[in-house]
Amino acid sequence: NDRVQAFNEFFSGQFLRIVPVQNDPNSTWHSWLDQNFEPDEASQKVMGPYFSSVLEAQQTGNWSKPDAELKTLSDYQQKWGKNVVPEKSKVDLEVFMNNVNLNFKLLIFYTLIGGLILILGFVELFRPSKILNKIIKGIIILGCVGYFAHFLGLVARWYMSGHAPWSNGYEAIIFISWVGISAGLFLYRNSNALIPAAGFMVAVIMMGFAHGGSALDPQITPLVPVLKSYWLIIHVAIITSSYGFFGLSMVIAVITLMFYIISTKKSYKFHNDTTLKELTIVSEMSLTLGLFTLVVGNFLGGIWANESWGRYWSWDPKETWAFISIMVYAFVLHMRLVPGLRGRWMFHVAVMFSYCSMVMTYFGVNYYLSGLHSYAAGDPVPIPAWVYIGIGTMIVLSTVSFFRFKQLKKK
Repeated sequence: NDRVQAFNEFFSGQFLRIVPVQNDPNSTWHSWLDQNFEPDEASQKVMGPYFSSVLEAQQTGNWSKPDAELKTLSDYQQKWGKNVVPEKSKVDLEVFMNNVNLNFKLLIFYTLIGGLILILGFVELFRPSKILNKIIKGIIILGCVGYFAHFLGLVARWYMSGHAPWSNGYEAIIFISWVGISAGLFLYRNSNALIPAAGFMVAVIMMGFAHGGSALDPQITPLVPVLKSYWLIIHVAIITSSYGFFGLSMVIAVITLMFYIISTKKSYKFHNDTTLKELTIVSEMSLTLGLFTLVVGNFLGGIWANESWGRYWSWDPKETWAFISIMVYAFVLHMRLVPGLRGRWMFHVAVMFSYCSMVMTYFGVNYYLSGLHSYAAGDPVPIPAWVYIGIGTMIVLSTVSFFRFKQLKKK
């Protein structure tokens, strides 16, 4: 039914609303075939000559006259639809960004940078070298070039769309990727290359999802009414930035568990109170920042909800899962106070699995549950294979690292 309706609207001209209504306070545009629109004399003088010149050009092959009539139509649109027609600079910038395809190229760039830093970071742990250290720092500086280009891309999207660049799934993923790198660089102290590597890998994972098989739509779209608020800049920016900090801790957890698996007793003994301790501290700091921003964002969301829906809390699925995530990460941060749960291995395993709550909060709620946040929903889809693969990988990684960790601790 929807396809037949779309087919009918296509041939009735409804998808080509190119005629602005003169002096209309709502800046309305219509198709030249719209039954609810009575074309005035000016619009008839614009559209009529254009169509007749196109028919003539199809016979003669001379398109100079249709081009001139098209220029007349463009001038008419600029005159009577100037409140709707985007600025030329925005159009040119969007065309440029589409041709450059910056975010996809950054995905490839971050994959190379993050992968190199990660590999060389592990090599440096087992075979320290001043030259290798300088090479790693050079790669990190090179990665910062892409990081700055990433920032400019966000600014450009903000300028083109006219609103904060985290209003839909694709934009939020790109923003979270940038926050993940920011967290890795911010917490890096020139001593452990695995920390910025984790930041870049957060971007690889997030942007890989955005451009992967279940690719999100990168189209710039108008805001739905509920998002036309200054709270979009405040609430959404704060609460989505927490995902970047949690993502950094999750990747650090994976790196640490991998270290347990490949480490020898000698290297474990050497790095236990240095590298592993630093990774754990950085992970806790990142979790603390993430939990702080998530809690603050949740409270600010309640204020926005009261302005929009007349109540601060309604047990909406999105609100509920955000609260669940707060409880999960609060427990993880307090595990060090519970006897039997104070070990580093236990902490990193908990951090790794805790990110499942964030995945459910951000993706699962949007696709499988309905509520007041339904404007952020996507089309219902089967549970993607990467969910099963990810959970299976985490279980295997936890199991293998557990037995290896027990062996390393034996004297």
